[in-house]
Amino acid sequence: MSTTTLKKQYDEKIVPALIKEFNYTTPMQVPRLQKIVINEGLGDATQDKKIIETAINELTAITGQKAVATLSKKDISNFKVRKKMPIGARVTLRRERMYEFLERLIRVALPRIRDFKGIEGKLDGRGNYTLGITEQIIFPEINIDTINKLMGMNITFVTTANTDEEGFALLKLFGLPFKNK
Repeated sequence: MSTTTLKKQYDEKIVPALIKEFNYTTPMQVPRLQKIVINEGLGDATQDKKIIETAINELTAITGQKAVATLSKKDISNFKVRKKMPIGARVTLRRERMYEFLERLIRVALPRIRDFKGIEGKLDGRGNYTLGITEQIIFPEINIDTINKLMGMNITFVTTANTDEEGFALLKLFGLPFKNK
């Protein structure tokens, strides 16, 4: 696998820009994107087992990496959930696949959202960002004709940044289309 353009962009443009902005003394202090975690919570899966399989297949198609089912940790009788029951699907991307997915997300998927005006710029306090997507059909890998239910997902960008400002600056330089504050 060759290095992606976003990885090259990080090494050549983003690192020097962040060193200049935050006055780092070495390039090792510059925050990095560690991983991207895509998670789908599927409450309806308690009634229909096929929903989990569909979600796993869709996440695998979107990311190019096998997704796994997430299991419940305890019994919750009100929701008809038993311990170790599949209730979602997730996939964790690192290195090359992470950069490829990020590039496809920024360049292809996000612009396909109807009435798109940018994403919220609220980070979690430790430099990580979670983006909620309401429909999986914004990804070109999903065939709209085979969809029987629209499902949303959370995409979490985990960085090595210590503060929200550093994490926000890193993600903005990667090209995430934040709304102007």
